Amino acid sequence: MAKTSPFLRNSYWILRHGKSIPNDKGLIVSSLENGILDEFGLAPDGRQQAQLAGELLDKELKRRNILVENVQICYSPFSRTTHTAKIVADVLGIPFEGPQCKAMTELRERFFGPLFELLSHDKYAEIWALDEKDPFMLREGGESVADVASRLSVALAKLEAEFQGCNILVVSHGDPLQILQAILYAAKEENSTGGDISSRIKQLMTYSVLSQHRKFALLTAELRQIN
Repeated sequence: MAKTSPFLRNSYWILRHGKSIPNDKGLIVSSLENGILDEFGLAPDGRQQAQLAGELLDKELKRRNILVENVQICYSPFSRTTHTAKIVADVLGIPFEGPQCKAMTELRERFFGPLFELLSHDKYAEIWALDEKDPFMLREGGESVADVASRLSVALAKLEAEFQGCNILVVSHGDPLQILQAILYAAKEENSTGGDISSRIKQLMTYSVLSQHRKFALLTAELRQIN
């Protein structure tokens, strides 16, 4: 992944949750109400994936001489992301209930709407085809790509205001992390400067940027540094 714009005060890593029970069952679980249930947490092999991701991050931090005290873990409150974040924290030796770990509702899964909730994963192809046509369109009570980008800008603004010079691991879901990368890559290409983060991201929320978020897809438990 190419470097992002230097306007960020922190270094960011992203991690998609490990393989989940919804992944195994082929179900879309995107509402917060369903997503926090333990029955939709990690599958057994997903826990192993999270362990390996934590070990990879630990190796990268040591290779770069980054102290674990300089790491913050921010995660979606869904059970599959919470479980993934806790496993990574355990690998790194970071107390999960301590100040270095923080749940953020802005990092939650994209809500695909009641017409898709608890239905087959096959519906994703339909959703992404609609995204390419119009990333600003609402989906029968669900979130558009632009909606997700807006709340991610809020999360970034909070983190940038609270921390400086930290390595922040964002543990989230496929669509939000794709959208986040699309925005930050565009910021790097535009060399976006001036104004607060939310304003700069808003300027980048164009059809050409948001409609291409699938180019940044991640596998389950895939770790990337994005700046």
